[in-house]
Amino acid sequence: MNLAVVVLTWNEEENLPRCLESLSSLPCPVFIVDSGSTDETLDIARRHRAHCFHHAFHTHNEQWSWALSNLPLESEWVLGLDADQSLTPELAEELRGTFESSIAPDLNGFYVTRRQIFHGRWIRHGGYYPKRLLKIFRLEKVIFDRTDLVDHHFYVPGRTVILRHDIVEDNRKENDLAFWIQKHMRYAGLIANEEHQRRYEHDAPIRPALLGSPDQRGLALRAWWRRLPLFVRPTLYFLYRYFGQSGWMDGKEGFLFHFLHAYWFRVMVDAKLDEIVAPGAKSISKKAAVNN
Repeated sequence: MNLAVVVLTWNEEENLPRCLESLSSLPCPVFIVDSGSTDETLDIARRHRAHCFHHAFHTHNEQWSWALSNLPLESEWVLGLDADQSLTPELAEELRGTFESSIAPDLNGFYVTRRQIFHGRWIRHGGYYPKRLLKIFRLEKVIFDRTDLVDHHFYVPGRTVILRHDIVEDNRKENDLAFWIQKHMRYAGLIANEEHQRRYEHDAPIRPALLGSPDQRGLALRAWWRRLPLFVRPTLYFLYRYFGQSGWMDGKEGFLFHFLHAYWFRVMVDAKLDEIVAPGAKSISKKAAVNN
């Protein structure tokens, strides 16, 4: 099977078993890039016969760049996963069929549909499903956006295809709201610094286009978002997701998710960004943002 799987980990004993078990039917090597776990993560990985490597973590973007440049990958194709992501059985079967047949030479990537779980509930509304992620790509074609400080994105030029079945994202550690809030407070500083950089110098890795691929559309929408006034845009975004896109249909878990993710978190980003662009303020460095 001309495919390898790479998973990034750090203290993922709650999530990793589900991720690796979902890969068990795929006859392909699995590589773990760990950044210093102190729990059972590596023992779990070894029990599932994954190949384990260590590399210090700075940003997701840099960690993925290191992994794809330094792991002994012999396959032409890579499936890149976070430890809280797992394949549905249907997606695993679809991948087997796809990679056991010939793939067109002009095809460079596959999108999958993310199924977001929050506090045990599938977030199906609020514009959050279906969400397409490029997770499978030709190793020699993948490119990164150097300004990504939080979320990583795999980009490829040329033709892509959307697979029919889902990937499940369910971070069990985020069932503790204190963990979620602390994590996103840290992310808010990073995203504010990222957005500040992109306002002044940003060459997109692929051409933004509202009618293009999911990633092209995402780049176009993020460029539009950056032009909206601070502190107004979180309110508009929450109202759009919760009412315009029926986020209220996701119940109490949906209210928590859409309020925290679409409003509270975006207000924190805007507050951090306002500090950066305030008269006389100095742009925070990446290191300062990480320690925020």
